[in-house]
Amino acid sequence: MTSDQLLKNLHVAVTRPVDQAQSLCRAIEKNGGVAIEFPLIAVSALENYQTFEQQITQLINTDLAIFISTNAVDFAVPRVLEKYGQFPQQLRFAAIGHQTANALRQYGINEVLIPEGRYDSETLLALPEMQEVSGKTVAIFRGAGGRELMAETLKARGAHVYFAESYRRINPQHSTEALSGSWQQRKLDAVIVTSSEAMRYLLQMAQGETWLQHVTLCVNHERIAELPRQLGLKVLVAEAPGDTAMLQCLSQLVNSQPVNSQPAGSGHVQHHE
Repeated sequence: MTSDQLLKNLHVAVTRPVDQAQSLCRAIEKNGGVAIEFPLIAVSALENYQTFEQQITQLINTDLAIFISTNAVDFAVPRVLEKYGQFPQQLRFAAIGHQTANALRQYGINEVLIPEGRYDSETLLALPEMQEVSGKTVAIFRGAGGRELMAETLKARGAHVYFAESYRRINPQHSTEALSGSWQQRKLDAVIVTSSEAMRYLLQMAQGETWLQHVTLCVNHERIAELPRQLGLKVLVAEAPGDTAMLQCLSQLVNSQPVNSQPAGSGHVQHHE
């Protein structure tokens, strides 16, 4: 099968935020698939930045700033620079992955600690530089209400940790009607979900709906796969982060058996294990 037919006729819903979904949607289309944009997370500014402003006054005494996402960079760094002109000289930086590190480089922050292999909190915490933090002060730049693992682990290692929350995430969808309608028309085979939060939104909205049992959820981390697996849903986990690995994950559905091979009106789409 040629590369431009890797996903031939595969209909895939992409649940990433709109601005983060574009490259993957283009890659799906380029490889012969059909991308359906269905963002389950939208990012917006906070209604009030008073707490954020108070938290960043501690930067002068902070040893390490960890950025959890590109959104954390985009919403926080301009506000810090506007207020202080620059980050304190002693401050070191860490990022959850290459994209977040690249976002920091746009602001001239070039020395950034990043994990190797998988891009998540666990892998970042496993780095040698993250072990010897006793007595150090760490700022975690993130959205409102993120995971607690990073902070809890660093505190257990003796660090003083505080959050600088600069944005919030909301679910812009009110129902899964668009997805269930696509499935009924035999135009939905897989749904890509790349965050645990988006997965929770999807499962909550689709609770009791049969279409979700007949599509494959493609995720990029075992952690995201846990809940849908508990519910008996079909899940595939990409072997690595990034669009290329997700395309390879999707290609398993094309290679396993014909897509949407049931005749119209049968009520079921061909299952992909």
